[in-house]
Amino acid sequence: MSVHDKTASVAPVAADDRPTVLSVRNLDISVRTEAGILPLVQNLSFDLQRGETLAIAGESGSGKSLTSLAIMGLLPPPAVHVASGEILFDGEDLTKLPETRLQRLRGDRIAMIFQEPMTALNPVMRIGDQLTEAIRAHEPMSARAARVRALNALQAVRLTEPERRLKQYPHELSGGMRQRVVIAIAIALRPDVMIADEPTTALDVTVQREVLDLLRDLATDMGMALILITHDMGVVAEMADRVLVMQKGQLVEQAPVHALFSTPQMPYTQQLLSSVPRMGKGRDSTVDTSACPLVSIRDLRVTYDLRGGILDRVQARVHAVEKINFDIFVGETFAVVGESGCGKSTVARALTGLVPHQGVIELEGKLMLRDRVSQKANTRAMQMVFQDPMAALNGRMTVGDLVREPLVIHAIGTAQSRADRAAELFERVGLGTDALDRYPHEFSGGQRQRICIARALALNPKLIIADESVSALDVSVQATVLDLLQELKAEFGMSYLFISHDMAVVENFADRVAVMYLGQIVEIGSSAQVFGNPQHQYTRRLIAAAPYPDPSRPIPPRGKLATELKSPVLPVGQSPEILRYQSIGEGHLVAV
Repeated sequence: MSVHDKTASVAPVAADDRPTVLSVRNLDISVRTEAGILPLVQNLSFDLQRGETLAIAGESGSGKSLTSLAIMGLLPPPAVHVASGEILFDGEDLTKLPETRLQRLRGDRIAMIFQEPMTALNPVMRIGDQLTEAIRAHEPMSARAARVRALNALQAVRLTEPERRLKQYPHELSGGMRQRVVIAIAIALRPDVMIADEPTTALDVTVQREVLDLLRDLATDMGMALILITHDMGVVAEMADRVLVMQKGQLVEQAPVHALFSTPQMPYTQQLLSSVPRMGKGRDSTVDTSACPLVSIRDLRVTYDLRGGILDRVQARVHAVEKINFDIFVGETFAVVGESGCGKSTVARALTGLVPHQGVIELEGKLMLRDRVSQKANTRAMQMVFQDPMAALNGRMTVGDLVREPLVIHAIGTAQSRADRAAELFERVGLGTDALDRYPHEFSGGQRQRICIARALALNPKLIIADESVSALDVSVQATVLDLLQELKAEFGMSYLFISHDMAVVENFADRVAVMYLGQIVEIGSSAQVFGNPQHQYTRRLIAAAPYPDPSRPIPPRGKLATELKSPVLPVGQSPEILRYQSIGEGHLVAV
């Protein structure tokens, strides 16, 4: 059977008996700088077998993504280039192929899921057009047939209302939804080799579970080889057959997944695994909830009108957030978890005044006003770390200027004190001061997120709203940043609104947790209460879906909610059912 036959099913066999589809031999990747040529990846060699899942793990900047870009022929020319070595695919050295030949291979034979969905999608094209364009570029078919294929791909990644999504633009979708679109584009052509660069970074745990199952099924059914680049060691444990660990552009350790987790040989691998947060029974909150809250939210409601028809009238309404109530206390980390599109980020944007809303929001007992003067004071008291670091950073400013910018806007300090503050923050988030004069595109995704965190800290805010703030970080840097946030909280009495899909991180970091489903909170309580004794079926499903960093642990059976995910879109005049709650312990409420 030919490897070109994408419709055939290949039974899984032992790794040693599988044919090799990709071989990397003595790969060196370098960058030309004013100081000369600097090595980025050195002497990297590995084989990828058909039907195998090979995970590449390591810190941000270790060369994981550069290796994948070299395989795809997408290294940014002319500065970054393959200095030596071979990348052999189907008998051809990809490093020697002309661009026209590489274009035919990309997407069709070798596909890639990129880390940052907003930069991977064309912002001025509808989702359906982007899918059908990719499909028809490689397979001759009618527009109607391509649209059916595109719809099937969106359904495969469990995107709600796929027909409507085909007509939308990327900015109309949440971060997790955009990532599912990127995955749909990659799987639409059923490639022989799939490179997944942090494919589930922006996804909540339940959708992550389904996407991982999907990728696993594709690898099994098609004999597709998968290169999985991830910092989530739980994902590595569940998905990988073999693991490569990289550090500073070099291969540190390579082993089958069970051997790597049970008996890691190298100190760096041991450190990496020791940094992984693990789920237990939650942590008890030490926050005084009898004191006056720093932030109080009452009956928060956010809706969006959907227009259509000849007269462009309002035909339906998106109920993004409905009747949200919670407090955040001084020195508290309050976490919000839930599926993509459930309203987590909308709550954060309403709190910062970025979306129109109804309800009452108070800061230190005072109603938050939205006039120009009040808004500036609010932004000094509350800073936000967004989910997509590349979209949050101005690509034409140096990162040093970006960190100093909040101080300039609020007229704080002198030029020298601002420079000193930026240097201090870069050291605190694990970046050297030599990086201050560089631009955002010169950093990896995880490094860019650290820059965003440094900028948020510049004004010493009372509340930091962290929207997936550590989702792009590898586990060792993630642990360092979380430790830093804890130190700042202890030192300055700072509070956090922590939005995350990583249940292990939330359990180990948050004092209290609110679980959101379809725009409403279904359970709220201390971390120990919610994780140690979850009451709502949706909370239990979230916890069960979280990847666990132990390859010997059985993968949880696939399950679905008794009631499948509903749509937040309702006809005009119809309101969603408002949940009722019961108390099952002090401060622990659950929807009934």
